[in-house]
Amino acid sequence: MQKLQLKEKIGYGFGDFASSMFWKLFTMYLMFFYTDIFGISAAMVGTMFLVTRVFDGLNDPIMGALADRTATKWGKFRPYLLWMAIPFGVIGTLTFTTPDFGNSGKLVYAYVTYCLMMIIYTAVNIPYASLLGVMTSNIKERTSLATYRFIFAFAGSILVLALAEPLVEIFSNLTATENPKKGWQYTVAIFGSIAAILFYFTFLLTKERIKPPKEQKTDLKADLKNLVKNKPWFVLLGAGVCALIFNSLRDGSTIYYFKYYFQNQDAFKLPIINIDITYSTLYLVLGQAANIIGVVLAKPISAKIGKKYTFLSAMIVAGVLSCFFFWFKENNVTLIFIFQFLISVCAGIIFPLLWSMYADIADFSEWKTKRRATGLIFSSSSMSQKMGWTLGGALTGWMLAYYGFEANTVQSEQAKEGIRMMMSFIPAIGAIGSAIFIYFYKLDDAFVLKINRELTERRKLES
Repeated sequence: MQKLQLKEKIGYGFGDFASSMFWKLFTMYLMFFYTDIFGISAAMVGTMFLVTRVFDGLNDPIMGALADRTATKWGKFRPYLLWMAIPFGVIGTLTFTTPDFGNSGKLVYAYVTYCLMMIIYTAVNIPYASLLGVMTSNIKERTSLATYRFIFAFAGSILVLALAEPLVEIFSNLTATENPKKGWQYTVAIFGSIAAILFYFTFLLTKERIKPPKEQKTDLKADLKNLVKNKPWFVLLGAGVCALIFNSLRDGSTIYYFKYYFQNQDAFKLPIINIDITYSTLYLVLGQAANIIGVVLAKPISAKIGKKYTFLSAMIVAGVLSCFFFWFKENNVTLIFIFQFLISVCAGIIFPLLWSMYADIADFSEWKTKRRATGLIFSSSSMSQKMGWTLGGALTGWMLAYYGFEANTVQSEQAKEGIRMMMSFIPAIGAIGSAIFIYFYKLDDAFVLKINRELTERRKLES
């Protein structure tokens, strides 16, 4: 089976470094940008996010089916990295641009640019994710590829968390009058340029090796029918949605936890540049760094006990450790950060396994049906990510309202207890739910190896 060179793994990792920069910009800063910089009401932004994310989720399987039917000299999936690299950077910059329109014009502009950004994001990321399934059939190499992918992904997230606000401050003060609108536009333009270059290198350094069976004819109805009958796909979809709800709830509650549960938000001040570093920033950056450690650990642990039981164990441990946050007090800062580190290591472990397992499911589908629909199957992984993100974000808002949260005031004891619940028991339900789903996953490593051997023989006979 094909063993990949280091440069190809690094090249593949560049793609998620690029995507994750914008994913982090969207999840951490876009709401703030629309309300505080662009001047759109929070209620309108919330409605826009709901509408556009539902629309975007429907695009995923369409893009997967389209990529499966693409045929070029470069393959099915790599061309999209080349075609969409520049539009990705340009539309990303326009999303964080503030034309001088009236209230209605601003809202229309936000809808149009954000929808376009999500379409371009999908058009890059579905083919990029699917590429993992056709670069090699070696299950260990797939886990290794996914490991490189997520090391680079979390590195891209850390870059944005570390540089976005300082760059905005620098660019906002280039003129005599502070201009945060230009600060955000120039900052995102830099990230967009980096992303476009990295997508080009991913296209350049990777190669598609696994082809659909020669006798396979285009038949979307048959592909969808096979997908509906694919039980491992449903199991992994459920596990992925629950895992993303777990992560989204904890991330979405972090700012509220430190702002309203801690008396003092500032951890320390950086000398010379005189910038305050908050506990929430340290907490989030530590989480991203610990995620990388988890990603690195995924391969050696799964090599010993298998992907399924590595995933299962990581989710159970993350769920149990999260529960302790309910009892932590403000003077337990060291414990809070230790548990954040451990939970984030566990969360990091599952991501390369999740994507590697989707590649195994694509093989299982081909083995069982003699049809390969890699893009359609991988589109479900993106769909699960977005569903988990959307549901986790919605649950954060609903839980805050349920516990009587009111912004920018001293919170009631009930609201504080609710925020602690949102950092502990409530996300833990998502983690345990993910573990329960993965318990019923039937494609263990031995079975996948058997499938790979039989597919390799089948492909030799067809060539």
